[in-house]
Amino acid sequence: MNEYELKKAGAVASDIVDRFALPRPADRVEPYGSGLINATFLVTAGDACHILQRINPLVFPEPERIIFNLSVLGGHIATRPTSGLRIPALIPAWDGSSFVRDGQGGLWRLMEFIPNTRGLVHIEDLEQAREVGRILGHFHVLVSDLPTDRLTVVLPGFHVTPGYLERFEQVLAVRTTARSEALSQAIACVTTRQAQVGVLEAARQGGHLPVRVIHGDPKLDNILFDRMTGRAVSLIDLDTVQAGLIHYDIGDCLRSCCNRSGRSAAAGAGFDLDLCRAILGAYAGETGGLLDQVEIELLFDAIRLIPFELALRFLTDHLEGDRYFRVTERGQNLRKARVQLALVKDIEGKEREIRGIITACFRRGETAP
Repeated sequence: MNEYELKKAGAVASDIVDRFALPRPADRVEPYGSGLINATFLVTAGDACHILQRINPLVFPEPERIIFNLSVLGGHIATRPTSGLRIPALIPAWDGSSFVRDGQGGLWRLMEFIPNTRGLVHIEDLEQAREVGRILGHFHVLVSDLPTDRLTVVLPGFHVTPGYLERFEQVLAVRTTARSEALSQAIACVTTRQAQVGVLEAARQGGHLPVRVIHGDPKLDNILFDRMTGRAVSLIDLDTVQAGLIHYDIGDCLRSCCNRSGRSAAAGAGFDLDLCRAILGAYAGETGGLLDQVEIELLFDAIRLIPFELALRFLTDHLEGDRYFRVTERGQNLRKARVQLALVKDIEGKEREIRGIITACFRRGETAP
């Protein structure tokens, strides 16, 4: 979604929110957050806040599936009232529906804003890292008995890396304009790593990796921390909850949390081993024996693969004219792709250390020394 589309959504947001069953009219509706997909607004009504979103139809052509899965997940979590995990509740429309459609057919939803919490731009200390690992593991344990066939498929092929590579190659083949040096270098980085893309999918097809319910996008942005205690209490942005591999979640979480340099600069992008150790140690301690030995042995492959996959997606979107991820200027998706590729290279250089951390964490079920 580009800035023009976001402004278009903002122009109708105030009218849309009036169609939801708030106890009092909204005082303010303003753009919120830094999400790259949906148009998101903070709605203030008296002392209460809510999140209003227009789901991006280019990304989610059947957004009703998201609403369905949220209802199933919410019902499942509600059967465990002492779990300590909060997920945003949907606010119904005045007509009783879980969503509202605008004049162009776009689907809008209104959700609870989890109070007294904050998100993190980056992890500030190891205790926060342990909280990240703990809440992700806690989520996986809570949904481990939720049958995958109760959820619908929101994004077919999501995190199936060979599919992203195939799409990238198709787009690259028809692009006829000149390539910058930066783009050529990024394409070369992808080309040299093509043989690695099928490792998780081959294991899944071979019956070595079970399909489970996953979050799909457990990056640091999507974890909320209690302002008073510092404890991670909520997972948000649940649009991609569906059946998949736990490896997708673990790889994406570590990709997001362990790159100390952030998202915008390829120079200096690196994988922080101390943060990895803290996150995986807490995750292993929370999940116990959830993962078998084969799954554990494939964790390094996931840690390397997921940032590579994201680089593929950024590069493809750059080549297609920035249709998927929201950008503020041309070239932003290319720069983000280069950051992820730099992270992949650093992960490869630290393979021995990362594998050692994985072994120690899952052997002991606690943070590795």
